[in-house]
Amino acid sequence: MRILIVAQYFWPENFRINDIALGLSKKGHEVTVFTGKPNYTGGNFYPGYSMFSKRVEVWNHIKIHRVPLISRGKGKGIRLVLNYLSFVFFGCIRAVFLPLKPDVILIYQQSPITVAIPAYIFKYKTQAKSFLYVQDLWPESVQATMKIKSKLVVNLLYSLCNWIYRSADKIIIQSKAFRSYLISRNVSDKKIVYLPNSTESLYQIKERSDGFKKYFNGEVNLIFAGNIGEAQSFETLIKAAKIVLLKDKGISWVILGEGRKRAELIELVKKEGLEDHFRFLGFYESTLMPEFFAYADAFVISLKSDFIFSLTIPTKLQSYMACGKPILGSLNGEGNYIIQGVDCGFVSPAEDSELLAENVLKLRVTSKNELKRLGMNGYKYFTEEFEQNMLLNKLEQIILN
Repeated sequence: MRILIVAQYFWPENFRINDIALGLSKKGHEVTVFTGKPNYTGGNFYPGYSMFSKRVEVWNHIKIHRVPLISRGKGKGIRLVLNYLSFVFFGCIRAVFLPLKPDVILIYQQSPITVAIPAYIFKYKTQAKSFLYVQDLWPESVQATMKIKSKLVVNLLYSLCNWIYRSADKIIIQSKAFRSYLISRNVSDKKIVYLPNSTESLYQIKERSDGFKKYFNGEVNLIFAGNIGEAQSFETLIKAAKIVLLKDKGISWVILGEGRKRAELIELVKKEGLEDHFRFLGFYESTLMPEFFAYADAFVISLKSDFIFSLTIPTKLQSYMACGKPILGSLNGEGNYIIQGVDCGFVSPAEDSELLAENVLKLRVTSKNELKRLGMNGYKYFTEEFEQNMLLNKLEQIILN
């Protein structure tokens, strides 16, 4: 089958759509990717790329068609809006003239949802069936992170998103809670299919390597890995760290990743006198994450309290579970329910720094055997519900039927 994947982000950027594309290709499908020029997370084009260079390339037998776009810069304000709109503008032009004839179109919809617009040009040109794989619910998520106040802009976004959701032949959702939300937007229940995310096969239980010991100076080391943005409510973690420090100086918070709020939060950590206990290590390739994760006594996952974030399953949850360590959650809704139901860690409501601090101190006095049990509960659930090959087989069946 000829499968066209449309995604604003793709290799060499590190997103799970890379593994989906590789997996479908290895199953014998002819996979083509329509994407932008790589510039995430740093905000500038990757070495060897520019706005108009490398329009076509091949990666692991997958042909990639790249669309010019304005790079993200610091990922804020008008620059981010221009990044989103430029992909749509140039993507639509390219889609009109690109002679692709897919059997199905898989739209990997993170932010922004506008990635679907050029994809639908292919749909209407070729009559191919379209599958919208929803990772992020718009427009509420962008309202929450970018704090959009204009009623005109909000109404336009609602109209656009309603059209995009209704125009898909099938909608694949990464969280069961997305179903009721989409139905409330007049999407037919019959065309909604649940398929959670997995994680890369490199995430697994590993022994500690001496080469990474230098990054961890705590008696107990808590790791947060991923985007450092508005949605993650880092202020909650910093407040919790300050409360914990008053009672226990042996806890170290290690932050791996980049994001638009990183510089601001580093200053906040300095202001609160937490530099020795709350460390931002920056971005590292995903291949190194399991080496860092081996030193975690627990993983941290957090989201803001906005209702829209309670509906999602943060993708880092699967990576954490695959590595078999306890999880400290500060979030509402689906992620909270999973951690509690699986009994794989300690969880508190979103933005409740005091209860998060209590759970950190609780973890501190929990026996090693109990911590191992919690971690293995998460690992077992991962193998049963989130394992990569199982979910890839389900995805193949969804798009073939």
